[in-house]
Formats: sequence, structure tokens, C-alpha cells
Amino acid sequence: MSYTNWFRQHGNKHQAILQKLHHLTDEEIIEYFRFDNMVKNEPDFCLLYAENKKCHEMKNLNCYLCACPNFRFNDAGFRQEANKTLYSYCTIDSAEGDQFTTDEAIHQNCSGCTVPHHERYIRQHFSRDWFEIMKAVPSPI
Repeated sequence: MSYTNWFRQHGNKHQAILQKLHHLTDEEIIEYFRFDNMVKNEPDFCLLYAENKKCHEMKNLNCYLCACPNFRFNDAGFRQEANKTLYSYCTIDSAEGDQFTTDEAIHQNCSGCTVPHHERYIRQHFSRDWFEIMKAVPSPI
């Protein structure tokens, strides 16, 4: 699946949940997206929920910003680096982030980074419109 397809599908799932929660306060919505609640109440939001598995091992994982506003992708690639195409990167160059490199491609590996999963971070960037928070993520060349 391309980055673009995943991004659109995930954003649409996010919007559907927010439509159900329209009556809640912003703080209640943030609390709703806590991992333990999401596994129970929104099992189709993430493939890992079926195994009750977290994408990041952290105590208070919050799934509101499952995708990170600091992530940038372009399915066509941004540029060539040492005969490899760069498809994604982190705009804050997170110390916990990494790159996954193949013979032909470079992709951002966010598996070690927990930045967008902390409720304090979510509150700083919160909008009920996930696509608004993430508007810079799909990047033109």
C-alpha cells in the first residue's frame, strides 16, 4: 500500500470516530484515543489492535496522532541520495527516529520515536480535523 493510500484511509477512519464523538470535549476525545480504550472500542482503527499490541512500547500510548505531523512522504520520491530514492523523512530529525534503507530506497523509520503519542504533544497540536493537523505530511516534490 502506498503512503498516500494509507494516509487517506487512516484519515477517513479518524474522521468517522470523531463524528461519533462530536458531543465530547476536546480533552475527552484525547482520552478516548488512549490505547487501552481504542483496542476495546475501535478494533478496526489499527491492525495491531487485533493482537492487543502497541506500535511503540510506552506506558501511556495515545493513538490520536497515529501518523506524525513531523513525517513527510512522497510516493514518487523526493530526490536521489547515493543511487537511492528518498521517499520519507522526519522534519525534526528525531533522535529516536531512524532510516530504513534498501538497495533502492530510503524510508523514515519511526518505530523508536514516541513524540506524537504523548498527550501533552497532542494537546499542543490538537484539532478535531486530523487532516488539518497533518496537512504538510503528504509533500510535493
